[in-house]
Amino acid sequence: MNTIYEKAGLFYLGKDVDRDSFEPTDILTLLKNKNFTTHAAIIGMTGSGKTGLGIGIIEEAAIDNIPSIVIDPKGDMGDLCLTDSEFRAESFEPWVRDEAQAKGEDPLEYAGKIAKMWKEGIESWDQDAQRVARFQKVRKSIYTPGSNAGIQINLASTLALPQKEIMDDSDDFSSYLKSAVKGLLSLVGVNADPLDSKEYILLSQILSRAWLDGQSLSIEELVGRIINPPFKKIGVLPLESFYPNAERFKFATKFNALIASPNFANWLSGESLDIQKLLYDEDGKAKISIFSISHLNDDERMFFVTLLLNKYVAWMRLQSGSNRLRTLLYMDEIYGFFPPVKNPPSKEPMITLLKQARAYGIGVVLSTQNPIDLDYKGLANIGTWCIGRLQTTQDIDRVIDGLGGKVGSSYDKKEIATLLSNLKKRVFFLKSAHLEDIRLFGTRWVMSYLKGPLKKDEISQLMQDQKHTPEPEPQSPADTNQTTQEYKSVNTIDSSIEQRYEVSPNGSSNYRPYLAAKSEVYYEDIKRGIEISEEGFDYIDLDGVDDVDWQESEVDDLDFTALPSKPPREAKFAAVPESVSTDKGLKSAASKLKDYLYRNSKLELYRCRSLKMESSPDDTLADFKAAVEGELSDRKESAIDDLKEKYDKKEQRLLDQLSRAKERVEKEKGDQMSSILNVGASILGALFGRTSASKIGTAISRGSRAYREHGDVSRAEQKLMDIQDKLDDLSDELEEKIDEINDMYSIDNYQIESFYIKPKKRDIAIKDIALVWRVA
Repeated sequence: MNTIYEKAGLFYLGKDVDRDSFEPTDILTLLKNKNFTTHAAIIGMTGSGKTGLGIGIIEEAAIDNIPSIVIDPKGDMGDLCLTDSEFRAESFEPWVRDEAQAKGEDPLEYAGKIAKMWKEGIESWDQDAQRVARFQKVRKSIYTPGSNAGIQINLASTLALPQKEIMDDSDDFSSYLKSAVKGLLSLVGVNADPLDSKEYILLSQILSRAWLDGQSLSIEELVGRIINPPFKKIGVLPLESFYPNAERFKFATKFNALIASPNFANWLSGESLDIQKLLYDEDGKAKISIFSISHLNDDERMFFVTLLLNKYVAWMRLQSGSNRLRTLLYMDEIYGFFPPVKNPPSKEPMITLLKQARAYGIGVVLSTQNPIDLDYKGLANIGTWCIGRLQTTQDIDRVIDGLGGKVGSSYDKKEIATLLSNLKKRVFFLKSAHLEDIRLFGTRWVMSYLKGPLKKDEISQLMQDQKHTPEPEPQSPADTNQTTQEYKSVNTIDSSIEQRYEVSPNGSSNYRPYLAAKSEVYYEDIKRGIEISEEGFDYIDLDGVDDVDWQESEVDDLDFTALPSKPPREAKFAAVPESVSTDKGLKSAASKLKDYLYRNSKLELYRCRSLKMESSPDDTLADFKAAVEGELSDRKESAIDDLKEKYDKKEQRLLDQLSRAKERVEKEKGDQMSSILNVGASILGALFGRTSASKIGTAISRGSRAYREHGDVSRAEQKLMDIQDKLDDLSDELEEKIDEINDMYSIDNYQIESFYIKPKKRDIAIKDIALVWRVA
């Protein structure tokens, strides 16, 4: 099969279905991937094939290096991880073991049958093992918030300070705050009205004041602030009049009970909810991140989905504008999260995404059994509809109304109602703002094995290699380099030296000396618009040290400036090197640290000279690689778009000639030829958003030969064949051009290198330096 569509940024969804016979044709159903930036909805009853279509879309995105975040309330989307390009029975056996045992068959033998069936099915849709292998290489991760079955998600950042871009926009901040508060309340089973709910108003005040003061909160800190808010009034009313302390205490106990629950510990361990890392791996390649939430109760699902959508919106605000498809957000079974009447916490950020995500190159795909599950405000922002079998006449009527009356140039509403009433399984009605007309298509065989919902143990097995084994807690400097020392009740330190004392957690009275410094290094590059400060704490264990050498220092997050300055009673101290104890004000040590930081400090950045691209200070190498891939994708799409006008005119000219030549061919042979002319896929048609009669692929050539062998041909018939050959040549020429474009914009051809910004010595400040006594 000719897979030129993959190089041209097209998604292969299936094959067109004849509107009269409902039989599949050989014409591929192709949509430009960037058409999904106007979002899509998949609607169909259970058994209609929604899951297969959704998985197919995500597979196509992954092959095009477009990452996806998948919200999976049912547990079906984990099937994206079940792929084997070699179709080995051993690979399929764990996936079909239960089914085999239920049928009384040997699991491995049964797996061999299923593997063979899947291989034949994929190949029957003109896909090969190489295509499956490309998809298999994409990293797929199943996250299970609140459970250790898959990769856990740490929600410690639940109440983290939003990004500056959110804070600077009053509408965005209000929306973010509203959904965050409603999400928190849903977690403890409080269904609050923002206008008159005391719980909602109190949490809004607590969160907004913390964030406006530049503070992040944890849920534990939130409990404390509910009982003792950092304000005395709400509006013009005294706090105690508006929400008495006894009532606040009862409210706080709901969160406290949640924290005290053994299951809540699963919410506080694992990876952070970092959207960038969920979308791209360490090499900047696209990932598929699946959030399986079938194990959660309704309140927990609502809380998590709201949190994830808020994080997604915040990430979106940090991105530059793009007209290409940068990433997909797919939500399976939207029921309850985006209703037309109620306003659950998840609705606000979802509407924001549907209205604004297009400008950032983000596509949202929503799947549901019933059109009534979708809010009408969202429907107006959905550009592509895939509608499968529906349960009732009312559902069909709702869908037709949802299409806004613009149902297509060759279909009327009555005909659409008839079509929807007679759809077969895995056949969908396709209407897109990017296509000239409505089409019917059957979904292709997906490359992932459709097992159905995954159980917890199956998810655990699939994610075993990706789960991070907890690393040992890093030892504090006090735990290292222990030697036998003599501890004395008195230390003779120059009075000019600041001393700080760690609080003993275990009652020990023995203290070891550390030289600690708080420094700030300022990096500036006017040309690049970089102005950034990095703060750090360095510690030197003074045990056995004769002289201060900051090369031996260790970085520690402990802010010693907050430690007590008065020594504990009964404290005993190890010896301090004379070079430190006599260093007045530790000026010599501070000077050495400044020299050390000047020699060793550097801000690492990345650049691609040929693209004239440089990273920002916050970018990791993976972030920058993803940005380079994005820029190359933009340039590739632009180059392919430049081909459109040129090849559209050429194709149209040949089609006009073809039409005139057909008129000269006698009717019966013309009928035979018309059936041949409709075989194959139209890449140009998909590129231009229309169905074209041009021919791509070997089917046309085979048809041409077959027809030429059908007796003598007239000059008119020969001319028809010549024009058809020109169309074949045109498709070959197009493929060559697209191959050249793909090669030109392959990231392998672009070198990424590191470079550094060094600080000036005057831009290095030792903010504080002290002798810190840490528990031995």
